[in-house]
Formats: sequence, C-alpha cells, structure tokens
Amino acid sequence: MNAAVPAERLYRLIPAGDWKAALESGSVSYCDRDRRDGFLHMSTEKQVLETARRYFGEQMDVLALEVDFDEVARHVRFEKAPGRDEAFPHLYGDLPVKAVRRARRLIWTGAGFAFGDDA
Repeated sequence: MNAAVPAERLYRLIPAGDWKAALESGSVSYCDRDRRDGFLHMSTEKQVLETARRYFGEQMDVLALEVDFDEVARHVRFEKAPGRDEAFPHLYGDLPVKAVRRARRLIWTGAGFAFGDDA
C-alpha cells in the first residue's frame, strides 16, 4: 500500500547517541532490525508514542526525529506491520539529517512515553 502525502508528521525513533552519530555522518543509520527488514522503520504522529512504548521500554535517551515528508516521500511506502493492524511508513532509502525538522526528547511517564523538549 502506498500513500500520497500523509496528513500527519513522520517520526523515526532513535537513541540519543545514534542521533549524535547521524549529525556527524549526515544521515541516520539503519539499526539491526532495519537491515533485517530492508527498510527504515518509521511511525506517524498517532503511532509514534505506542511504538516507543513497545520497542524502547523505559529507556531514558530516546528521541523522536520529526521528518519532513517531502524530503523522503518518493522512498516511503505505507505497509501493514505484523502484530499491529495498521499501515506504517517504511523508508526504502537513506534518511538524511537535512530531512529532520526537529529532534524531540521522549519522556517515560511510567505507563508510556510523552513528547518532551527539543534535543
């Protein structure tokens, strides 16, 4: 399933240390799961906090990178994710740092995550 411009923002979840490395290299690296699946996992604004809860637990150094859809649109496909009955944006290509509008800290609330300040 492919979609035109989404009504929402796209997000990439990343540990703060990986964001520092991305700033130095100019692009966000694929993690092991991304390499295994062949694409960079992303979420919409409605999905990102639940995705963080599921995959980052109580980590304290998680950032949500807000991505400019226009910068990556031609490489994004919205596809169903196993175990979740909804389509997620998958980036089949590089995520250049210049496509990231902002990096937001995620704060563990005890039951999940909430958006914090910019990193």
